[in-house]
Amino acid sequence: MRYGSEHKAETRARVVKSAAREIRLKGPEKVSVADVMSSAGLTHGGFYAHFSSKESLVAVAIDAMFNDTKHRNPAFDGVLVDKSADPRPALRKFLETYISPEHRDAPGRGCPLPALAADMARNSGAARERFANGLENVTSRIEAALARIDNENPSGEAKAIVSQMVGAVALARAVGKGAQSDAILRDTLASLTKRLCI
Repeated sequence: MRYGSEHKAETRARVVKSAAREIRLKGPEKVSVADVMSSAGLTHGGFYAHFSSKESLVAVAIDAMFNDTKHRNPAFDGVLVDKSADPRPALRKFLETYISPEHRDAPGRGCPLPALAADMARNSGAARERFANGLENVTSRIEAALARIDNENPSGEAKAIVSQMVGAVALARAVGKGAQSDAILRDTLASLTKRLCI
């Protein structure tokens, strides 16, 4: 049976969504093509109709993860959408949503930065490049917001903020739910909002 291009595009999107979830949860090295296809409700044999290799799927899935993060945290776009408005409320909302128990508790849906940072340090090629591009996009949005509130070092401060927020979520996940994990999130958020006066 032959399917149209629309069906092929829908199937590819299902595979990418499944891969993004599996990669966030297990890391790219521990995810197999068979796992991804099964999770998408498809057979392993159909994989190569959509991707040339597992590596190409991982790279596309990383792009999808960053796009998904933007949709799940509308304040991310709010940081830059209205250039005439004060970006402080949107920046604060973005940080509150990111450095939260809800984000910590949703590793299969959350930002790829805390989920994949350690894996990407051992990776190369397209996946690492896509990860670096996603990191740069997040950092540059925060940098632009900081420049609009006259921060004296928006580039350096943006890198520090991203490092803190990603590190807080990663460490909070590493120690598991509980008082220590909650304190990591709460104290990091309080430190950032106080320092930024937002």
